[in-house]
Amino acid sequence: MEHENKLIVPGFRAAAVEAAIKKPGRLDLAVIVADQPVAAAGVLTTNKVKAAPVLLCQQRLRAGKAQAILVNSGNANACTGEAGLEAASAACRAVTELLGCPEQLILPASTGVIGQPLPVDRILDVLPSLTASLHPGGLPQVAEAIMTTDTFPKTSLVHTDIDGVRVTVAGLAKGAGMIHPDMATMLVFLLTDAAVSPKALKAAVKQGLTGSFNRITVDGDTSTNDCVLALASGAAGHRPIENLHSPAGEILAASLHTVMADLAVQVVRDGEGAAHVFQVVVEGAASPADALKAARTVALSPLVKTAVAGEDANWGRIMAALGRARVKLNPNRVNIFFGPQQVVKAGLGLGPAAEETARQVMAAGRFDLRIHLNLGTASDSYLTCDLTADYVRINADYRS
Repeated sequence: MEHENKLIVPGFRAAAVEAAIKKPGRLDLAVIVADQPVAAAGVLTTNKVKAAPVLLCQQRLRAGKAQAILVNSGNANACTGEAGLEAASAACRAVTELLGCPEQLILPASTGVIGQPLPVDRILDVLPSLTASLHPGGLPQVAEAIMTTDTFPKTSLVHTDIDGVRVTVAGLAKGAGMIHPDMATMLVFLLTDAAVSPKALKAAVKQGLTGSFNRITVDGDTSTNDCVLALASGAAGHRPIENLHSPAGEILAASLHTVMADLAVQVVRDGEGAAHVFQVVVEGAASPADALKAARTVALSPLVKTAVAGEDANWGRIMAALGRARVKLNPNRVNIFFGPQQVVKAGLGLGPAAEETARQVMAAGRFDLRIHLNLGTASDSYLTCDLTADYVRINADYRS
């Protein structure tokens, strides 16, 4: 993937400033603006407690058009009632006055502490300088401004060819905690200069979620503010993509998925306090649903994750997680591998030497925890990380 210094998408400008929402000296307010109204699509949190910006995005995305994303960090503007909706709307109206684009085409997003009033006056004070500093190379600053407990900004960019024309697909993400599927469980902004209908763009984003953000977990929590927003400027100038199943549509969908998958890996790598990243791969399940449930259950297990943190090949915890996954299971047929090292065969452990080699696999870096149920042909996987004392420390101190 190409990153910050080349993170430019034709048809878009961006900027970020400090609005004193977070601690001093940190960017915390950003805007991404298209040169004109563009195709827009989004997928929003499934959490029944939805932040004010999510509620506004729900309404505005129905039209399939947008021109700007206004995002702040440090304050979620969630559980803030009518005052929160008015604060988000007021910020959008101010952007409308400054940029001359309709308010309904501005998509708000927020991330941070839940339940505190959005300091909209601080936002309004700096919006003129924010919009005045818009430029094509501003996306890396946006990636920095949306960070909360993240330890590094997350960006990704690919180039492809559609109808003989160079097309750019880029993505920005924030996320380190409250990461779990059904939906993306973070903020993700996808930008492309491809010419594509809103319907096809949304289909491509939804398709990409399956193999990226909906196959990762850090802690099993989802947020009130999660959203994936995608904008397509059409600046590349090729024939518009109306059907995702056309050759051009498949190329765009593949490029979007590449960017989304790259960002998803970065999110897990930055899991709060994480020291180990690993993929739980379940093979030989009786059905696709069983493969998914088994992989998810093991990936979410606090006992499995803490064992990995201690580089302990404690396969008994994996067996216990499989046993409560509510899938078809014969314990006497289960095989378990840490990377290439098998530690369980037909439900029985292979002894201390195998476990020591498995420990070395964990210590070496990212690895696959592979589980074969030997009951069928279905498989699925989840990318996750360990659970350390630092995760507790980060979240215990989050508001202090």
